[in-house]
Amino acid sequence: MTRLNLVLLVAVLASAIYLVHTQYQSRRLFTELDRATAEARRLETEHQRLQVEKRAQATPLRVEKIARAQLQMRTATPAITQYVSDPAGAAVGAAASARVASPGAQP
Repeated sequence: MTRLNLVLLVAVLASAIYLVHTQYQSRRLFTELDRATAEARRLETEHQRLQVEKRAQATPLRVEKIARAQLQMRTATPAITQYVSDPAGAAVGAAASARVASPGAQP
């Protein structure tokens, strides 16, 4: 009888220790999950802030201002526009448009 009581006592103690260990692990994992959730919220907020900043940096007015100030660019006008013609390219383009115009033609 004493031996049975001793075995049962050891089983109860082992069960209690296992229960405490399981609760500790559960609390540790919950804390880790809470930290990860807070980090995800922080990263999402930072991502949104960066998206707004990116949109602000890419406005057409800002791009034009930088192009004029830093790159010394100016608006294209007909007076400064140069047109280049390629006679060989024009012939190829004409042949291609002729093929499109007659759908029965072989390539």
